[in-house]
Amino acid sequence: MRDGIMAKKEVRQILAFNLMKEEFGLDISYIYEVLRPQEIHPLPQAPDFIEGVINLRGHIITVIDLRKKFNIKPTEDRPKMRIIVCKVKNFVVGLIVDSANEVINLSTEDIEPTPGVISMQVKENLISGIARIRERVIVILNLEQVLTKEEITKLSKIKK
Repeated sequence: MRDGIMAKKEVRQILAFNLMKEEFGLDISYIYEVLRPQEIHPLPQAPDFIEGVINLRGHIITVIDLRKKFNIKPTEDRPKMRIIVCKVKNFVVGLIVDSANEVINLSTEDIEPTPGVISMQVKENLISGIARIRERVIVILNLEQVLTKEEITKLSKIKK
């Protein structure tokens, strides 16, 4: 307590999702909506992690497969696959994930910084923290760092 007033805990909301058996999270402030699978139109000469584009209510959205982006073994068996539509930098993109689980409220005490050993092996700032909720471990991604500058340049060319 401070000055007779209980200090208010900062709460962060994340959308938890799966890639293989690993659980990841994204801050919901980036997310517009979560879609069921739909027809994805392939693009010639796009980077391999770009599946193509979808038409979402008259807007063309580039769709990225996070398994391919993170070099996780692809599989055809994805019965609960979802497309998370979100804003990354200046682009609205769809992120293919194996399943979208739930929105979780986390306090700052629930989120630990990325261990130094992991930070050295992973692209700088890609992980914004690791949440522990009972037996669950959720790697929280920094969506702003998922794409490299070179990939953003390629995306901007696709949009034109």
